[in-house]
Amino acid sequence: MTQRLHLVFGGELIDPTKNAFKDVDDIHVVGMFADYESAFNAWKSEAQKTVDNAHMRYFIAHIHRLRDEAAETSPTEELG
Repeated sequence: MTQRLHLVFGGELIDPTKNAFKDVDDIHVVGMFADYESAFNAWKSEAQKTVDNAHMRYFIAHIHRLRDEAAETSPTEELG
């Protein structure tokens, strides 16, 4: 079975209409999750804690979708 990891992280943005962090050293890494459902639940929990701050954003990064830029194709592209 293929493992599909997801990273949940967030922080304060410079501008709420963009995805640039105000202070990269202050990014909150929530954690790595083995499935999307767990990652979504963690993301939702953290996002709800900061709902009053329009500049705070949390994201789910699909780690299994990352690719090796040096290779013409990567194993993740073959997952479908």
